[in-house]
Amino acid sequence: MKFLARVDVSLKPTVNDPEGLTIRGALHSLGFEAVASVRAGKYMEIGLEAGSEDEAEKQVTEMCRKLLANPVIEDFRFELEEAN
Repeated sequence: MKFLARVDVSLKPTVNDPEGLTIRGALHSLGFEAVASVRAGKYMEIGLEAGSEDEAEKQVTEMCRKLLANPVIEDFRFELEEAN
């Protein structure tokens, strides 16, 4: 079976986010003063094949733990759907 995983990786709330601060500053300079905060992250779409949805979930979780997210400073979440 083919699956598509949509993975979001973001910094943990306690970790400083200099990229987010830079984006917020740029938005303020463009006139968007109402922006109170910005947190930057990563988004990935991963196509994979697995025998079942459970197996696909396990594979994507391991990918995130081993490579896609740094567990010390980042959290991850993903959505999984069957692909054509």
